[in-house]
Amino acid sequence: MGRPLRGRPILILSGEYRTISMLEDDVSDQESEGQHDASLTAARVPDLNRSDFQRASFEGLQDLAPAIVKVWRIKSGLFSAVLVIIAVVLDILNLFDSDKLAPFGVIPLVVLAIALFFALWIPRLRYKYWGYDLRAQELLLVRGILNRVHTIIPLRRIQHLDVSQDIFEREFEVGKLIIHTAGTRSSDVILPGLSIDVAEKLRDEMKEFITDEAL
Repeated sequence: MGRPLRGRPILILSGEYRTISMLEDDVSDQESEGQHDASLTAARVPDLNRSDFQRASFEGLQDLAPAIVKVWRIKSGLFSAVLVIIAVVLDILNLFDSDKLAPFGVIPLVVLAIALFFALWIPRLRYKYWGYDLRAQELLLVRGILNRVHTIIPLRRIQHLDVSQDIFEREFEVGKLIIHTAGTRSSDVILPGLSIDVAEKLRDEMKEFITDEAL
């Protein structure tokens, strides 16, 4: 066995002589490597505080087709009409009840007022707070009246795309782009309220990216 070094404390680790100074040098090297790895990680991780997530406005995003407001109003109006009819029927059935909640006609009027609000104003607000932007490698969707939602879809994760129309959307020549992505949770993303030409153009552009990426 060799003679220990003088003037410095010695630790025996796994059968080796290690001086405190040597250990300090190792720690320093590990810290340097850790800082380097952290800098690389920071470079790879996107900045979650960038303007896409901070801004409250929809500047720079593409709007939906204005005709979608009419489609949403028609659908909301039909649903609201059903609610009003139900309220009227229930009010008639309870016409002679002594313990009814309100005089005859009050509840249907309240339901009608709420239904008109949702049928006329909510579709307009939905349109105002909906935007999208097709970028080089991702699709950005921003939506929400009260709760703002930012969705970023990497184009490389898209599996296939559909352009869909219901009976009301066909009447106003608008449709929705359905994006099927890899994964089992929330794997389908819908971009509504697009004119058919725009929906097909977006579908073709993203399809071209997927094809080029696969080659």
